[in-house]
Amino acid sequence: MAEHPAYPVGLRLSGRRVAVLGAGQVAQRRLPALIAAGADIVVVSPEATPSVEAMADAGEITWHRRRYEDGDLADAWYALIATSDQEANAAASAEAERHRVWCVRSDDADRATAWTPATGTSAGVTVAVLTTEARGRDPRHTAAIRDAVVEGLRDGTLVAPHHRTRTPGVALVGGGPGDPDLITVRGRRLLAEADVVIADRLGPRDLLAELPPHVEVIDAAKIPYGRYMAQEAINNALIEHAKQGKSVVRLKGGDPFVFGRGMEEVQALAEAGIPCTVVPGISSSISVPGAAGIPVTHRGVAHEFTVVSGHVAPDDERSLVDWPSLARLTGTLVILMGVDKIGKIAETLVAHGRSPKTPVALVQEGTTAAQRRVDATLATVAETVRAEDVKPPAVIVIGEVVTQGLAPTA
Repeated sequence: MAEHPAYPVGLRLSGRRVAVLGAGQVAQRRLPALIAAGADIVVVSPEATPSVEAMADAGEITWHRRRYEDGDLADAWYALIATSDQEANAAASAEAERHRVWCVRSDDADRATAWTPATGTSAGVTVAVLTTEARGRDPRHTAAIRDAVVEGLRDGTLVAPHHRTRTPGVALVGGGPGDPDLITVRGRRLLAEADVVIADRLGPRDLLAELPPHVEVIDAAKIPYGRYMAQEAINNALIEHAKQGKSVVRLKGGDPFVFGRGMEEVQALAEAGIPCTVVPGISSSISVPGAAGIPVTHRGVAHEFTVVSGHVAPDDERSLVDWPSLARLTGTLVILMGVDKIGKIAETLVAHGRSPKTPVALVQEGTTAAQRRVDATLATVAETVRAEDVKPPAVIVIGEVVTQGLAPTA
């Protein structure tokens, strides 16, 4: 008898009974999607992995701690058979056939009445990949196809040319510390959908070269300021382009709300009635030290870390930082935008009790090809910055975590 390809279909399982036999690794992988689908899930298994047990404890599934019994599938709409008992699997499969329950078998796909496709999601689209042949199925091949399609949807390289997603308004996107691979999936997709990109110089610049020719790229540092302050001019540019019905991405370095003036832009857009989506980014305060082999916390060394803006010196009346209190902390201090003020900062910390021998690391151009790390102490850091010609952008890490000896990432 000739074999035929599987018929693809999407099951709507919300509120409907799903029987899962076995609570091992297979069930652990499949249960989250069933839970997300709103299914009424009954798991039958004498034992379970810690993750499956946690799902039961949280009330996401009902767990019967016993072996399979005839009748367990009677009220089910869908069944997943994933036990290590082949005899029980065969009996459960026969019961599913009698009750006309679509049944997936992890041990013998050829005897199942349903197959689980390789699935992935992006921007509200679910991609499901099935092989066209019943025999000779290669899960790695279907997973690879799934990954390629999902990645294309996420980074914008796979978009229907006449049905491109456009969302008028502004997306405030945190681009991460500099490495283009460290922008979020959502941020990269929004970039691919943009009509206009207003970019900071510290954002992931390499991504701009990948944008289609029709996308207008504006360097925020070169916006004419005229009678406006720089930030006000940027706000006005965002509003102007958005009011023209364009999809605008404000691409910022790190995270928009970590010394990035992101909230000022959100407030300006709200006052102008412009919809704004905020996409968090990987903050350089954590990622750049990590890329240089420095953990901002470490057991037995630092139980807290504090992130501080160093763009204003400690003795400046505009400073909002309580430097004496920071000097008394025993954890890690991470300073952003503080290269030209590090001498005054170090002097102040030492004056208020921090040991002059406290290790300091300066990580310049972190996560990029130009990354370099310069080490010093609070006593020597001012002279080291001058001698080594350390330039912004650089993240400064102060504390014992600097000397933990971890190898930096490649």
